[in-house]
Amino acid sequence: MADQIPFVDYLVLGEEPHLVARECAGCGARYFDHRVACAACGARDFGTVPVARTGEVRAFTIVAFAAPGVPVPFVAALVDCDGTSVRGNLVGVPPDPEHVRLGMPVALTTYVAGTDSTGVDAVTYGFAPLEG
Repeated sequence: MADQIPFVDYLVLGEEPHLVARECAGCGARYFDHRVACAACGARDFGTVPVARTGEVRAFTIVAFAAPGVPVPFVAALVDCDGTSVRGNLVGVPPDPEHVRLGMPVALTTYVAGTDSTGVDAVTYGFAPLEG
């Protein structure tokens, strides 16, 4: 197996890949980026919490134009993972409105976004539809 690194620092790889968020100790707001203070309440203390691996599509768009080298079309979505909003692409689903719907149940999945010259894979995440 090739060496792998996460594409973003809030993706934890392993047997059960998952996302982690920084949670405000004051109000419970969650963020995926570094914060000096909470945007919701101003508190400065944060902890790290795992994010649910499943969720529901709350909003989506079908991207038809992207930077050179980025294959289009694809589905960009906002997924509610048990109260935590996560932005990610939908994978394993045709990029058209007949196959994507609001409220659609999805699960976190990972895939290789690219490989460097030494053979190290950069692994990113997306969400795949759950059957049922």
